Amino acid sequence: MSVAELVGRAVAKLGADRAFGVVGSGNFDVTNALVEAGVPFTAARHEGGAATMADAHARTTGRVAVVTLHQGCGLTNALTGIAEAAKSRTPVLVLAADVAGYQVRSNFRVDADALVAAVGAVPERLHSPASAVDDVVRAWRTASEQRRTVVLSMPLDVQAAPAPEGAAARVEALVPPPAAVPARPAQSAVDALAAALRDAQRPVLLAGRGARGHGEVLRALGEASGALLATTAVAKGLFTGDDFDLGICGGFASDLTAELVAGADLVVALGASLTQWTTRHGRLLPDGVRVVQVDREVEQLGVQRAIDLPVLGDVGETAAAVLSALRAAPRTGLGYRTAEVRAAIAERARWADVPVLDEVTQDDDGHARIDPRVLSRELDRRLPLERVLATDSGNFMGYPSAYLSVPDEQGFCFTQSFQCVGLGLATLVGAALASPDRLPVLGTGDGGFLMGASELETVVRLGIGAVIVIYDDAAYGAEVHHFGPAGADTTQVRFPDIDLAALARGAGAEAHVVRSVADLKVLDDWLAGPRDVPLVLDAKVAEDGGSWWLAEAFRAH
Repeated sequence: MSVAELVGRAVAKLGADRAFGVVGSGNFDVTNALVEAGVPFTAARHEGGAATMADAHARTTGRVAVVTLHQGCGLTNALTGIAEAAKSRTPVLVLAADVAGYQVRSNFRVDADALVAAVGAVPERLHSPASAVDDVVRAWRTASEQRRTVVLSMPLDVQAAPAPEGAAARVEALVPPPAAVPARPAQSAVDALAAALRDAQRPVLLAGRGARGHGEVLRALGEASGALLATTAVAKGLFTGDDFDLGICGGFASDLTAELVAGADLVVALGASLTQWTTRHGRLLPDGVRVVQVDREVEQLGVQRAIDLPVLGDVGETAAAVLSALRAAPRTGLGYRTAEVRAAIAERARWADVPVLDEVTQDDDGHARIDPRVLSRELDRRLPLERVLATDSGNFMGYPSAYLSVPDEQGFCFTQSFQCVGLGLATLVGAALASPDRLPVLGTGDGGFLMGASELETVVRLGIGAVIVIYDDAAYGAEVHHFGPAGADTTQVRFPDIDLAALARGAGAEAHVVRSVADLKVLDDWLAGPRDVPLVLDAKVAEDGGSWWLAEAFRAH
């Protein structure tokens, strides 16, 4: 057995349940070893797509996903996906081949450790055949326990070496490491937070990435404290169905949500770092509001803005302890949960409930174009709720993110920490494979669709029955709407209006152009059918003058 085979078997024994990659000579043996050990492998068409698929899969399942890469250009091609995963603290283990130490003039030679560290991932390395098992275990534990993206560089000479005596037996004895016991907050912090919730007249619980999986206890805490419930974008769906769910707080927020959050006298951020996007550059947390932040990592407390009460601890453990304290000594009054607020939330908290004229506009060439708000509202109405929604980046992205509902937090996969256009199709693949019982849905722009088009073949090849909606404005709309109003020449970010549906049909998908609500009958027909191929809707959308969320985002530019 070679060290490459040893590594593949070790990763499988430690708990890998799916791997992604593009196979070259440098990762051929380790990939086959993973497959032989029972780990399903998804072949992507581009290494960047493979890294994003793994990122999306790990976000959706909460478990470590694996990527395998060729040396040199395999790693550099994957760097954008690795950077996105690293910035999101996604548990991903990248098995990246590397040239042998003595191959100083190899075309594939790069400073892999420096590249990896530069984008925020953790560099690890197979140091020798004798240390290989320990190297793999160390990398795996960093990914799983610290929720980090780890790149394990595997020099070719180490991979090719025979496994040391006894190493195979060590691998057979490996078991997945036990999950860490969630950290409980100090009692003084619990008492202080409970007192703050009792005293507040208009409290809001704001749940972020660290609150995923804790929806039940947070709903109960909201009821006991009289607090409204809101999430950051990455936790969308956590409170679906609750009468006091405000939805996403921040740039995507509806007018009512922004108004109610800004009117709070106490905001408790639970596993949320309070970025500029979540707070609308601070305007949703005005002077006078008291801010509490709960996080299991001390370095996250107060990193984005000043806070009044830091609470170090796991979100679930903290919420349970504070709930117990509130039940022992209940608050008086309704808090923010009045009948008036309940009625307003039911009527106006969701963008899809805000009336929009069913307008179809004409472009300069006389062609009909559908209002993106109308398109998004109709999609939400027609698609089954049991869906997993992915979105690319661009001017359009607020429409699927804010208009399309999801059943829970596992139903939304938001790879936006690096704000890179073109990750949508790969995100869809990873999320879809992690959620086989749900309808996969992707919202993307024409620019993002074309950037990541190589992975459309992957969607078709894997038989993923997904709905892929292209918000097609024949432009990089963010730049058009940011620079155009100032009189800048936007010629370089406008493009011919091409038939993206024809391109999709060439890859084996069912595809149609959509210019009006009536054209969405093709979606109804597809939903009623076998759904054995993806449906691509090239929706020719009207220019929106710059979406509401984009105007907010560009305040930082």
